[in-house]
Amino acid sequence: MTFDQIVLFSLFAAVFALLLWGRYRYDLVAFSALMIAVVVGVVPVDQAFSGFGHPATLVVALVLVVSAGLVRSGAVFLITRTLVDSSRALGAHIALMGGIGAVLSAFMNNVAALALLMPVDIQTARKAGRAPGLSLMPLSFATILGGMATLIGTPPNIIIAAIRQETLGEPFAMFDFAPVGGIAALAGLVFVALIGWRLIPTRENAAGASEAQLAQYIAELTVPEGSSLIDRRLGSLDEEADKADVAILGLIRNGKRLYGRAAGQILRAGDALVLEATPEALDEFRSATSLDFADAARQEKLTAAGEGLELIEVVVPETARIKGRTAQSLGLAWRQNTVLMGLARQGRRLTSHIRQQEIEAGDILLLLCPRDRGADVTEWLGCLPLAERGLSVTANDKTWLAIALFAGAVLAASLGLIYLPIALGLVVVAYVLTKILPLAELYDHIEWPVVVLLGSMIPLGAALDSAGGTALIADSLLALTEGLPAWVILTVLMVVTMTLSDVLNNTATAIVAAPVGIQMANGLGVSPDPFLMAVAVAASAAFLTPIGHKNNTLVLGPGGYHFGDYWRIGLPLEVLIIAVSIPSILLFWPL
Repeated sequence: MTFDQIVLFSLFAAVFALLLWGRYRYDLVAFSALMIAVVVGVVPVDQAFSGFGHPATLVVALVLVVSAGLVRSGAVFLITRTLVDSSRALGAHIALMGGIGAVLSAFMNNVAALALLMPVDIQTARKAGRAPGLSLMPLSFATILGGMATLIGTPPNIIIAAIRQETLGEPFAMFDFAPVGGIAALAGLVFVALIGWRLIPTRENAAGASEAQLAQYIAELTVPEGSSLIDRRLGSLDEEADKADVAILGLIRNGKRLYGRAAGQILRAGDALVLEATPEALDEFRSATSLDFADAARQEKLTAAGEGLELIEVVVPETARIKGRTAQSLGLAWRQNTVLMGLARQGRRLTSHIRQQEIEAGDILLLLCPRDRGADVTEWLGCLPLAERGLSVTANDKTWLAIALFAGAVLAASLGLIYLPIALGLVVVAYVLTKILPLAELYDHIEWPVVVLLGSMIPLGAALDSAGGTALIADSLLALTEGLPAWVILTVLMVVTMTLSDVLNNTATAIVAAPVGIQMANGLGVSPDPFLMAVAVAASAAFLTPIGHKNNTLVLGPGGYHFGDYWRIGLPLEVLIIAVSIPSILLFWPL
């Protein structure tokens, strides 16, 4: 081996060891390795930061922002509230949620797709009286599987397309991954829904503790002029309320609470529905029914002013300015442009208008205020902020606009009319200009550690390839499989890549394994495309451990899982993925 190869292999070994150790975050490890490589001279100075402007890095960042816009527009609520039903059998629920998760993951970041669906799955499990751990791991696996089907579904596909462009002059198109990745995803989803969930150990899990932290607020939403709800009975909204996990407690008309639950009352414009719900459920129900906030006029002024809105949660201490007063008497709306959305008071039901309710010490307030004014409003009230939960206000009037913009960009990129990063960039600009996504939170949705990881690993991977390191690995694997059929060689590549992805970041795995696949193809004198497809599927198929993919890590706590629970369903799933992928690759991407 040359000096450059020794240094680079040593750096990669150190990076992999530190990632396995987990003491230091992966972005710091990768960036440190890049800096050392530059100082030693194995990465040219003018190439040190080339990874940060690489198309793969930009696409990953843009996909995260676009995903946030789809959430804020209510596009995901539109899907889940239509299809999810807690009365379904567990297998049917897993099949449906897995299908939704897989489709979403194909067109948005799979971590974002899981983050959207996980609260829905937990709420459904709670209403069905079963442990969330029985369905959360299948949902995680489904969102990972769905990402295999398109170019933007998962970072490894983006990276492999970019490497193909650099090596062969042309990237993979949006749906080139669909024949192989789609078949693997479908087979995986069928296994998870029919067999996989039965392999998950049943035990008391920690989900109850996390759910208990979500305060149930008493809140009000009003019926606006021209609403489709006018002339309907209040009780007719029960089904929609159940889907959103909202309890309808009663009705306020002309400032007075009507007797009982008032389920038989005919709704009129200006009526206020009294509800009990978490902030997320309240926003979902408001989005589904197109109801207005409790102070619709104030909210309309805020929106028209273009300030943007955010939801904050605060606790009322003994010394708070608002203690012993009502939001209305304090002038919360006109002094601070803030609407009291909900009030959580442990163990007691409220009977009057939320704005006219006298606030007590220990109450938790849900406030709708101008974006970036939360800290000032909290200080003015003399309250204490709860831990940040990333609450947002759904712009449900822009749902179809958000979907149309994104679908148009995907279609244009798929037909080759526009370069994918440019198409996604235009969607981001459109989302900001149409106020689907507030400018103030634009960069909050980019996962910067992943950007740093990509930006650091891409120059290191390029340096290893230039120094002949990937050719050395490929020659070793070819020597190991000499004389064996092509399908055996592809299987060995998939097993090696999949094993690495189970213990390392799948992005780092793809950066190393894709050039190896190309070198192996060159050594055999065949097309590199089947080898790249094998790497793409294997790099994403990380099902054996909670550290192989972020989605597996996300469900670890809420599902109450142990480290060793993953392989029970993950091992047969990985074997299945290899078994269906190899014939598919040889059929659709012949050697």
